[in-house]
Amino acid sequence: MGQTRYVAIGDSQTEGVGDPDGTGGWRGFADRLAQQLATLTPELHYANLAVRGKLARQVRDEQLDAALSLRPHLVTVVAGMNDLIRPSFSATAVGACLDEMFSALTASGARVATLTFPDLPRLSPLLHPLRHRVLDLNASIRTSAARHGVALVDTFGYSVTTDPRLWCPDRIHANPVGHARIAAAFAEALGLPGSDDSWSRPLPTPGSRSAVRRVASDVRWLATFVGPWAYRRLRGRSSGTDRVPKRPTPLPVTPPASEPA
Repeated sequence: MGQTRYVAIGDSQTEGVGDPDGTGGWRGFADRLAQQLATLTPELHYANLAVRGKLARQVRDEQLDAALSLRPHLVTVVAGMNDLIRPSFSATAVGACLDEMFSALTASGARVATLTFPDLPRLSPLLHPLRHRVLDLNASIRTSAARHGVALVDTFGYSVTTDPRLWCPDRIHANPVGHARIAAAFAEALGLPGSDDSWSRPLPTPGSRSAVRRVASDVRWLATFVGPWAYRRLRGRSSGTDRVPKRPTPLPVTPPASEPA
């Protein structure tokens, strides 16, 4: 494949939060993609510089130069979710940060891949205020990706991307099924052998919840996740405070004997 060094940068989705690795850490779509790449290129080395809670400008300021110094052949860039949920969100500012990263990475000769964000209000009516933000940021991502020749996973518009069964209870992080779908989507966007559009297809059995259960779920979500998040914001702290990347150095990857769904 000619892609022997893969570097992933971003926030908690790239770190793998929501997808336990069985040893007390997180796996995530980037680890899964690296394992798929390793089945094609056994000499692959993979680094993951992502740290949860990071805003797009922090990913740019703290991870871009480090990624470039590793001379990657492939880079995935996923950032912006933490910006979307902040009161000070600016699609222009976030889009500019992503564009700068795309420009620098592609100029270095790396193949770059990114994604747009799904229609988050479909997960809960309480997220409806985010819809215009998602639309504006996605438009910026699509424009920048086209400008710099970045491979794009466009998740918006696919019903499966907002199926609650792909998400953790916090509605911010993908669960193992969701991370597997994201990895498969990147594989298709990169044109990896054996990849297809199956990631975008609905789950076999439709899920349904009564109105009462949906309201109860929203109440639990507000109490369990939104409240603590708001408290951390008031204290000026982030979930990424004092954290370091889980895999700062490119290391060999051992492909799994069989890839679970």
